[in-house]
Amino acid sequence: MPRLAVAADQFKAPMKAIQDADDLKTFLSGDTVKDFVAFILSLNQAVIGTSLKQQHQLSKPLTILNSWLDDLYALVDSTPPVQQSLRYGNPAFRTWFSRMADKAPEMLSKLLPSNLSTAAVELLPYILDSFGNATRIDYGTGHETTFVAFLHCLAVLGLVTEGDRQALVCVVFNRYLELMRHVQTTYWLEPAGSHGVWGLDDYQFLPFVWGSAQLIHHPLIRPKSIHNEELLGIYGDDYMYLAGVKFVKSVKKGSLHETSPMLDDVSSVLNWQKVNSGMIKMYQVEVLSKFPIMQHFLFGTMLPFQ
Repeated sequence: MPRLAVAADQFKAPMKAIQDADDLKTFLSGDTVKDFVAFILSLNQAVIGTSLKQQHQLSKPLTILNSWLDDLYALVDSTPPVQQSLRYGNPAFRTWFSRMADKAPEMLSKLLPSNLSTAAVELLPYILDSFGNATRIDYGTGHETTFVAFLHCLAVLGLVTEGDRQALVCVVFNRYLELMRHVQTTYWLEPAGSHGVWGLDDYQFLPFVWGSAQLIHHPLIRPKSIHNEELLGIYGDDYMYLAGVKFVKSVKKGSLHETSPMLDDVSSVLNWQKVNSGMIKMYQVEVLSKFPIMQHFLFGTMLPFQ
């Protein structure tokens, strides 16, 4: 896991730094993206063979973070969508977002020990950019990546350790997924940077990375099992990949072949090891290497632009 390399008085508000293709090239050849991918791969390795339903021990920081995500989930229920003729872009999302933003500093004050309290100025923008854009009323893989960047920063600060890796994915990140799916189906956010029918999912990518890792070595479930409604019904809440497929099927009408041909194509791969390695490569190409997504990425002292 990454370690802190800056003094407590050097934290600063992160800023966008990728303004053109040359900046993106600089980022992709630098150490920051290598460290970020290494963090994702470390979590990937940790969740091989795990289930969302198994017991995971939560450290104090993860307990605070997970409890906050629970509060935000309840906040959606208490902030109903407004009546409108359009399906997408319900403006009540802006109300929910504002309330979330109001609660974030208090959560950080609980999360950070006194000697790291100055890190709040750097962490807060990552949090606020993890839940979509209130102006455009959209959400996509860039926001998901920002949330993982926030988790990476917690690891840099030493608040997330090697022993937290399974719980970070299977409990905290999974709760984030549940929250954002609740947000999406309540306010129908526009998909930001979506590949449309040729994407895995209009909103998220990493559930298919870490979710395929979970299924490596599974004695029963194969990649083609996503077409088996009985297996999806039994195991759909146990594994992130299957939960992602279930969500796609719930919000898109038609067969996977019609609505999500990429997911359909992946189901023909022989084993989860190959699916997982392919998903990791695809994430690096389709998310981390795409200017429309990474132009919004934030850089500070914990994730420097280099």
